[in-house]
Amino acid sequence: MRATGALIGASVIGVALTAGVNLTAHAQDADWEPPMTPWGEPDLQGMWPLNHLIGVGLQRNPDFGDRLFMTDEEFAAEQESVRARDERFLSGTIPVADAAGRALRQTSLIVDPPDGQFPPLTEYGEQLQANMRSSYRPGQTVFDGIADFSAWDRCITRGMPVSMLPRNYNNGIEIVQSPGFVVLLIEMAHEARIIPTDGREPLDPAIRQWLGEPRGRWDGNTLVVETTNYNGRVGKTSRGVPGSPGPLQPSTPNMRTVERFTRVSDEQIDYELVVEDPEVLATGSFTIRYPMFLDNDYVAYEYSCHEGNTAVRNYIETSRFERAQQAGENAQ
Repeated sequence: MRATGALIGASVIGVALTAGVNLTAHAQDADWEPPMTPWGEPDLQGMWPLNHLIGVGLQRNPDFGDRLFMTDEEFAAEQESVRARDERFLSGTIPVADAAGRALRQTSLIVDPPDGQFPPLTEYGEQLQANMRSSYRPGQTVFDGIADFSAWDRCITRGMPVSMLPRNYNNGIEIVQSPGFVVLLIEMAHEARIIPTDGREPLDPAIRQWLGEPRGRWDGNTLVVETTNYNGRVGKTSRGVPGSPGPLQPSTPNMRTVERFTRVSDEQIDYELVVEDPEVLATGSFTIRYPMFLDNDYVAYEYSCHEGNTAVRNYIETSRFERAQQAGENAQ
């Protein structure tokens, strides 16, 4: 685990927090034109960490109702909350989390359904959820083998859409491009999402992957990424994402995601993610939206989680020991 990518002093934090962002009301210079790569595509390259989203829950506090943005009074309170959090976490000898650096007026990352809540599950979705296993599952005490752990426990992947959501540390996302490809290097769990933009055909539907099979295209200045061929073995949320619903939320191999990256200034990309999985989502889909801000001073560190990590073995050994102890007590 890395402590923080950008150690922001209290004075810098205070300045940044005054610049609240309204995603739908970005003030764009009428003469501004997006930078272009040497081969003529919109240039999205740079470091776009998500630490500024730490204070924005995936789900909305019900007190906000259908309001996506805070009032001035609510936003002032949010600014103070984020400032205090940043100062608290960065004031120790060893910083323990990323600094958010700024507050957002957004009341949730989910913008559809309009109430900002994760959709209810279908009956089939509830059946899948009941069989999900993870160290993050509340009340789970039996760990006997790999099947009792999630892909995240095993350091394989956080999957989608979780890989594009914030956590309280390791929030780096770097975008690099070459002719025919866009690559997203994701700090948390050392992901590399390789997105072809050369018009190639999708893979055969029988070929399923942890992060699915993405295909990108340019719609004007917007990169549109459609991903299918998921393996359905990774949940749609993680308890590490602020404001996530619990317990774990299932996915299916038929899940489809559509992302849009639109650079609206030298410093900002507007990001949208639509997740479709009608077999498990009662509403069929949900939509996430947020701004990304350029920060090339952010330093991404190696995330040294690996599938053979000792935590998995420790869970199994401890679980077996505790159950043997309980069995012995019951036999007396």
